[in-house]
Amino acid sequence: MIKFQPLLRQYWPTVALFAFLLACWQLAVSLGGIREYLLPSPLAVWNALWHGDTAWTQHIWVTTLEIIGAFFLAAGVGVALGVAIAWSPLIANALVPFLVFVNTLPKVAIAPLFLIWMGYGIFPNMLMGALIGFFPVVINTAVGLSQVEADMLDLGRVFNAPKWKIFAKIRIPNALPYILSALKITATAAVVGAIVGEFVASQKGLGYVIVTTQSSMNTSVAFASLIWISVVGLVLYGAVVLVAKLWAPWAEGID
Repeated sequence: MIKFQPLLRQYWPTVALFAFLLACWQLAVSLGGIREYLLPSPLAVWNALWHGDTAWTQHIWVTTLEIIGAFFLAAGVGVALGVAIAWSPLIANALVPFLVFVNTLPKVAIAPLFLIWMGYGIFPNMLMGALIGFFPVVINTAVGLSQVEADMLDLGRVFNAPKWKIFAKIRIPNALPYILSALKITATAAVVGAIVGEFVASQKGLGYVIVTTQSSMNTSVAFASLIWISVVGLVLYGAVVLVAKLWAPWAEGID
């Protein structure tokens, strides 16, 4: 019980706020006579989470695969590009304007192109999530690799360390807190990107469930799908935070 006391002290305001909002929501629907297709009650959403004809397990599994794939794809590509930018000024001058251009493109407009090029499936939605989430990783990686104390770099040069060894022993450990901080942003961006992809082109997934409920005006199922999306996103974000604490506990103050 002692282990839970710090968590209770930290998060009880959040729990209290959610409880208050849910109570206000339930009262507004019950006393205000709001029709369920406009705003379902929390009880109706709760029933939709566990009952009904929706194959939640299948849709949650598909969306989870897309989000996790998008996250790791964005992390891998982002770190690689960040290293390349920090490694060579020539590469930086070539890549940075292009990456900024890609990041400014409206992602919703790109999603239909992915449908034309790759058709329906999990992989196009992974790419959409990665496209939205990779840019913070690139920037933070490059900044972390570049903003190293001059004394540390001079120490490496004194010992005649090659460039790759300075990267491995000095620059990468310095960049680790920046990378982990960016991955927290990417964890949430991957969720947004995967759902955007499902809105445009999908036959399974939680985003697909929301789209299909529009025709039947089954709003309680749409709300339930939103809750499952949030759960998946929170689990991924929590996993990134846990890895950051275990891998680089000194990085907690850099967010």
